[in-house]
Amino acid sequence: MNRVAELHRPETPDPTLADAAPRPTRRRWTVAEYHRMGAVGLLRADERVELIEGDVVAMAPIGPEHAGKVNYLNWVLHQRLNRFGTAMVSAQNPVVLDAHSEPEPDLAVLRWRDDFYQQRHPGPADVLLMIEVSDTTARADRRIKAPLYARHGIPEYWLVDLPGRRLEVYREPRAGRYRQIAEHRTGSVAPLALPEAVIDLAALFPAPPSTPEPPPAPASRT
Repeated sequence: MNRVAELHRPETPDPTLADAAPRPTRRRWTVAEYHRMGAVGLLRADERVELIEGDVVAMAPIGPEHAGKVNYLNWVLHQRLNRFGTAMVSAQNPVVLDAHSEPEPDLAVLRWRDDFYQQRHPGPADVLLMIEVSDTTARADRRIKAPLYARHGIPEYWLVDLPGRRLEVYREPRAGRYRQIAEHRTGSVAPLALPEAVIDLAALFPAPPSTPEPPPAPASRT
């Protein structure tokens, strides 16, 4: 190697040069741009994605148990909130948190609107309760969704942990996190804002069916 090459290939990187190197800039998509992607076909109509802090995030496929829990909670909440004008339940529909976040929670209990939110998607001030049902996404729902919802003042967030067979209840959002977190495996739980909307955890997490004992083997004949 000649002297010129040696001068331009130092064994120890120069920290000054490293600091001067351009750093990649994250491109955060806006809600308006996200909707435009769907309008022009960059996102398929059947593609399950949501916008989280400027990132278009693929959503996990919905398995039968996940779908069944969403259906059950949707049905129970509708039954409990059947008084016209109290609140309404929105299943797997968008909530616009700010210019860069439009998640699609499994369920959102919303303040009543006579137009059923046909003129605009609900925002943080419209939400009484957000629910995510998690089979494979519990970690992300704790580490990403919970702080996101807390930062935007969502008053209560429920995480239905299917593998853990538990309901995690997050309340009192303050300074970007929930101050009160409780775990429930038995008994019943109701949202603070809607005490009539009681969820029985024994019905949400029923005991698995017992395996019947195999019939005794027939006695051998001698």
